[in-house]
Amino acid sequence: MSSLDPAAREWLASQGFIVTNETPWLEALTHGSYNGAGPGGATDYQRLEFLGDRVLGLSVASWLYRAGDGPEGKLSQRLNALVSGATCARIARVIGLPAHIRLGKQARDDGGADSDKILGDVMEALIGACFIEHGFDTARDAIYRLWAGELEGDVGKAKHPKSALQEWAAGNRRAMPHYEVVDRAGPDHAARFTVRVSIRNVGHAEATANSKGEAERLAAKAFLEAFG
Repeated sequence: MSSLDPAAREWLASQGFIVTNETPWLEALTHGSYNGAGPGGATDYQRLEFLGDRVLGLSVASWLYRAGDGPEGKLSQRLNALVSGATCARIARVIGLPAHIRLGKQARDDGGADSDKILGDVMEALIGACFIEHGFDTARDAIYRLWAGELEGDVGKAKHPKSALQEWAAGNRRAMPHYEVVDRAGPDHAARFTVRVSIRNVGHAEATANSKGEAERLAAKAFLEAFG
């Protein structure tokens, strides 16, 4: 049976995660490519990521409601931004998570430790592990601690670039924006998407990111900067 690496255990403690049962934490840090995953070893993080995603969403929604952050539309806009994979991955990098993810050699060589998708999923899996170990209140408090800068900052307050571009097109009596994936590179766990957004008789812009949604967001932002 696998055991938690001492360095990973120390790192978890430094982030305020108290480990009493190693099993959920091992699972949270284990990617499916890791050669210790499966029978006889830790399973991967997917089930805990599913759970942590819901704990994160409820915790952030509760914080926004209590903060009086505006009407439902504004609350949804901020919630979506604060729990997005990009935000989870950004926090994961800030706290030093990439060094502790258990990846197979090929996945690591392919850049899996810097994949927004993997980092975001593992961040949510850690929240799931915390919930399993200590319950909702402790997991919620961990989220509020780790997300403090995001919650108090401007994440999600500005209009999403795709919405802003759609409104710009309508306001200028232009055709609606058209998005297409023009390139996809890398393995599934570290894919890079290049998206082009175009508006007929105006122009186009492209952007590349670790997810299709983020590439669309960046392309819309680039379009507005160029033509807006």
